[in-house]
Amino acid sequence: MTVSASTRTVRIGSRKSQLALVQTYWVQEELQKYFPDINFEVETMSTQGDKILDVPLAKIGDKGLFTKELEVGMLEKKTDLAVHSLKDLPTNLPEGLMLGCVTERENPADALVVHEKFKDKQLETLPEGAVIGTSSLRRLAQLRHHFPHLEFKDVRGNLNTRLAKLDAGEYDAIILAFAGLHRLGMGDRIHQVIPPEVSLHAVGQGALGIECRAGDTDILDLLKSLEHTATAQRCYAERAFLRELEGGCQVPIGVNTQIEGERLTLTGLVASLDGKKLVKDVVTGTVAYAENIGIELAIKLRQQGAQEILDAILAEIDRS
Repeated sequence: MTVSASTRTVRIGSRKSQLALVQTYWVQEELQKYFPDINFEVETMSTQGDKILDVPLAKIGDKGLFTKELEVGMLEKKTDLAVHSLKDLPTNLPEGLMLGCVTERENPADALVVHEKFKDKQLETLPEGAVIGTSSLRRLAQLRHHFPHLEFKDVRGNLNTRLAKLDAGEYDAIILAFAGLHRLGMGDRIHQVIPPEVSLHAVGQGALGIECRAGDTDILDLLKSLEHTATAQRCYAERAFLRELEGGCQVPIGVNTQIEGERLTLTGLVASLDGKKLVKDVVTGTVAYAENIGIELAIKLRQQGAQEILDAILAEIDRS
């Protein structure tokens, strides 16, 4: 849908989860502030990832778990743009769609949330056999590498559901994204921010990605108001790294990016599910060539054995 003198409504697609809506309403408010003469409406949808809650994400296997329905809405011109947690957005988008904007990043780190009985503990001081909940193979592999004495158990559901399971004693601690907790006003539940030395974060974590139809110049012009250049450069490097490795949510790939002046440093990791094999390296380059940095790092890790790790993981997932 184009924005013209006679068309004053722009429709924004969103998942129905509490976090998705908080993020989408923020985008709606920001756009409304910049363009008061346009009416921005939110259209909510349930995605496959929202509906299947009893199966670990890795076993479902679809990289578009939380985006496909939103993308169909745009392609059918029922909506004009969609707001995603960028970490959920596949690196290869359907024909006719593009990543139109990346917003300023919240802290992309992972966070430890503990049961009341362990409020005096940190991740490194939790007792042997403590049960940690996570639905992320990336977090699982890295934590198994650093803390092989802990036990890990899959946890699904929205943030409130996961926190309720923790508080009920099903887990001793759970790992969540700092950004999600902060955006939902639950920052007080963050017990420990996990340093990148222990857990590199997911590609795009902490940033919002706004997807739209390719070549829709009217919508792209609106989205320029929300673009955060430094975040976009960091995330383009991360997404190029992931795309080159052909990884998705079902493989343990972690990243960390830093920008100093015109230099971007990307750290990347590929780990085996048991955490015993871990390939990690760093590439630094000019921010103007962010995607090239990601590709270079992926090639570097492949040469160090990353592909063999990924192939073994995918084979294991297929068998299960």
